Order: sequence, then structure tokens, then C-alpha cells
Amino acid sequence: MLWVALHFHEPPPATTLERLAAWTCQFTPRVSLEPPQALVAEVQGSLRCFGGARELLARLREGMAELGHEAMLAVAATPRAALWRARGDNRRLAELPVDCMGHEETTAFLKSIGISTVGELMRLPREGLAKRCGTGLVEALDRALGRLPEAREFFEPPARFDAALELPGPVMHAEGVLFAARRLLVQLAGLLAARHAGVRRFVLTLQHEKGHATPVEILLASPARDVERFARLLHERLATVSLRHAVEAIQLRADGFSPLHARTAGFFGDARADDEAWAQLVERLQARLGGEAVHGLTVQPDHRPEHAWRRVEAGEWDPREFVQPGPRPLWLLEQPRRVQPSAFERVSGPERIECGWWDGDDARRDYFIARSADASLVWVYREAGEWFLHGLFA
Repeated sequence: MLWVALHFHEPPPATTLERLAAWTCQFTPRVSLEPPQALVAEVQGSLRCFGGARELLARLREGMAELGHEAMLAVAATPRAALWRARGDNRRLAELPVDCMGHEETTAFLKSIGISTVGELMRLPREGLAKRCGTGLVEALDRALGRLPEAREFFEPPARFDAALELPGPVMHAEGVLFAARRLLVQLAGLLAARHAGVRRFVLTLQHEKGHATPVEILLASPARDVERFARLLHERLATVSLRHAVEAIQLRADGFSPLHARTAGFFGDARADDEAWAQLVERLQARLGGEAVHGLTVQPDHRPEHAWRRVEAGEWDPREFVQPGPRPLWLLEQPRRVQPSAFERVSGPERIECGWWDGDDARRDYFIARSADASLVWVYREAGEWFLHGLFA
């Protein structure tokens, strides 16, 4: 077994300690809280996945710095020994001061008899130590040395994310909160990685004085948990937000997690990666221009040209299996325009379209491909004895 302990220099609030535990769960599911200012995690099974103990510890340190927390990291074969080492600036177990053990009621007594380190404590007779200091101290020492097992309750990452952060000072520009928001985004990404999930939506709420708030909603074209992707979209969206009041705090919320597993790229190209790049372009345009300004089109099974397509929202990329029975122009007029038969020359047709009785927009039309006076190909139809221009081929 290999355990790593994270001992924070300043005790974080209980909710913050839980969010840090959720972030740490991306490296191992065996994370345990050690209030008020520490975590311990069993990482033996994760070493191969993250490239060894040195690389794993480096990623933990980088992540803590990005989250804005200073922590001492230490490893040992047992959770208690790792915790003591983290409290004692990562010194060897025998060199640790007895204060690192956390037994304040016996620390003063031990120092009074000249015992200042854990190594000196281990050399004392066990029977006499148990009589003078109680069995709790002896059992703690045995658990640190691996002589006794230590039961641990492991933290379970929550199914939603809700975190707030006070800003060091009022911010008058929306883009100015991006640096602080990134810390929350890193926490969110860690939680999603721990749950092997992604999100397609999150909301950053800008808190103002007197209870005013400005919600900033971010929509993604596909489930994701990438911090850079989150930050890029948030930057695009914040650039369009005008503030009337200074921002004093921010709150990030996300729920509706979707399963998201790692992908392996194909040897001969990766069509899914190409689709993902296109989806990310769409979501960036939506963040900059608004959700209603960017959408896709796809066909749907209806022979009436004006009903044979539908709007597609971001992420809804699979078209229905429907093939039009004949050639169709790329350009349809929003409203068909009445024309005279002398204005065109019929080239091919007719194609009878008769449907729509079920929705009140009944159509009984004979369509023709025709050539107009300027030699362009057009799409015309005859209905109830009248001729109409409906589309342009070229």
C-alpha cells in the first residue's frame, strides 16, 4: 500500500475540504477526510495510470496551486504515517516531533520526560507507555507502523457541483472574474473526472451588493470536463456581459452529469475527434453570439419542401434517414411567388406532391424544373390553376 497525505497550511472550511476531496478523487476513489485540514488517499493502484509516484505527486502539487491552496504532501505505507509526515514537513517518521501525532493530551507529558520525537517514543517500553499515556497512543503508533489495521471511511464525490468564492475586492468588469472562476472550474473538472462524467451546461452567478445577481449560462455542444474548454467558453460569454454593479463574489453550479469516458484515437484518423472539433466551434460561436444565433439544419420525413427540414440544436447531429424523391434546389423562397407561365420554359416534370392533410397545411402541387428568362434553373409548381416560383437551382 502507498498512501499520500495532503496537509493544508490553513484549515479550509468544511465544505471546501469536501470539494478538495472530490477533486482528489480523480486520482483514486480511496480518499478519506481528516478534518480540519488534511486529506489522505490510497494511490498504490493509480501509480501506473499516472506514470509513477513522482508524477502523481507533481500533479497533486500543481492542482493544489491552481486551486489556490498550499499543502504539504507526504507518502507512507500507512495513512496515519503519511498524515504525520505531512504535518512534520515530510521528515522521516522517526525524526518527526511528537506534536505531529495529534495527541495533545499526552504531548506535554512526553516532552516533560525528554521524549521529543516519534523515534524516541518508539524505543519506550510499550507496557509502561500504555499505563502512563493510555492505549490510544500505543494503538495510534501501531497503526502508523502498520502493526494494526486502520479502518477508513472513504469520501464519495457528489452528483452535482455548487461552490462559491468571495473576490478579494469589487470587480467592475465581467471578464475580471475569470481568474477566480478558473479555480472553481478546476474543482468542477476534478469532480467530473472522479465520476467519469461530463456536463453540457453550467451557470456562473456573479454576486453583487444588496443581493443582486447576474447569471451567466454556458452551454456546451457535447458533454465535457476540460478546464481549458470551460474557460474559453466562459471568456467568450463574459466578454458580452455588461455590469451595472460591482461583483463581490461568484458561484458556480453544474448538475445533470452525463457519462463521459476517455477516448482512444483511431490509427487512420479519428472521425469522432473531427466531429468534436466542429461541435466546439459551434459552442464558441454560441457563447459569443448567443444561443439562438447559431444552430444547425437537418432533413425530416415530409415531402412538402417547406416542412422537409428542421432546426438542430447543438449536440443533436444525427439526421433522420429520409431521402427526397427528386432533385431539390438549394435555395427556397420564404414565400412562393406567383408567376406567369410565359416567364419560364419547363424542362422536366411534373412531380406530384400531395400531403399535409393531417396538420391543416394541405398541399396539392405539380412541381417542374424550368428555365427562366435569364437562363437560370428554377423550381415552379402549379396549384389550383396558378403557377408559383418556389426555389432556385442556380
